Amino acid sequence: MARHEALIEAQQRRDVRNRWLLSLPALLIILFAATGPLLIVLVYSFLMPGEYGDVNWTFSTESWVGVVLQRDIFDDTLTIADAHVSIFLRSVQLSVLTTLLTLFLGFPTAYFIATRPAGSRDLWVFAITIPFWTNLLIRTFAMLEVIRNQGLINTLLMKLGVIDAPIQMLFTDGAILAGMVYVYLPLMVLPLYASMEKLDFRLVEAGYDLYATPFQVLRRIVIPLVKPGMIAGSILVFIPSLGAYVTPSILGGGKNLMLGNLIELQFGQGRNWPLGAALSIVMMALVMVALIAYVRNSGSMEKSHG
Repeated sequence: MARHEALIEAQQRRDVRNRWLLSLPALLIILFAATGPLLIVLVYSFLMPGEYGDVNWTFSTESWVGVVLQRDIFDDTLTIADAHVSIFLRSVQLSVLTTLLTLFLGFPTAYFIATRPAGSRDLWVFAITIPFWTNLLIRTFAMLEVIRNQGLINTLLMKLGVIDAPIQMLFTDGAILAGMVYVYLPLMVLPLYASMEKLDFRLVEAGYDLYATPFQVLRRIVIPLVKPGMIAGSILVFIPSLGAYVTPSILGGGKNLMLGNLIELQFGQGRNWPLGAALSIVMMALVMVALIAYVRNSGSMEKSHG
């Protein structure tokens, strides 16, 4: 009996070892292709900037100080880096507004698709995914053609006699917001639809039978049941919005910078790679906070349903 148990344990150890060996190529790829670059960025953030870009291999925390502070060139006193703070606030504000607007537009869209006949839902989902077939740059330029001074909206309003001169919409925070909502809207619709497709609409009918108003049915039945899709869609929209680069560059015209543009500026014209690396780590930390909040919220919802 003891010999049989020893053989079983030996076999289990071999199975575990074989699984690790089979997983080793994937683990090495993750280590060097994902963790490696992040480690390099982290190391760069604690170095001095080189004279013409690159880094000087001297330990320094100056780049982390420069994330929110700036040093006076005459007496080295530290003051708040207003430009960085305003870019941080603009990035968070526009990302939150983009998330809220895509949720506001995506919720009724997903509800509409989920309430269509089963045979036509795939067609509607297919229509939602069509924008992903086009490059992000092309979609952003398409939005530029809509909102520029001689674009579709201004031309139409002037022909209708609503305005006498073009409205300046381009190169503003509103233009960036409109572009990001247009670009990331499908990322909100698809998770919402996945949740609503599983919704038992008999519960909605029961709510109406009990004389609930449409708003009460929405607040007490629909929203609690599709909350996981709302959270997933919000995360999928907020994260790329926070690090957006192409849309603010084109629609903001280089005047309304966001975090992604600020980081690129440090690695490019600013030639301050350590500061760019520190800003990258800060942005990644913000993303991690959002992901942790999502995981905790999902876990609490599963426990409550359980």
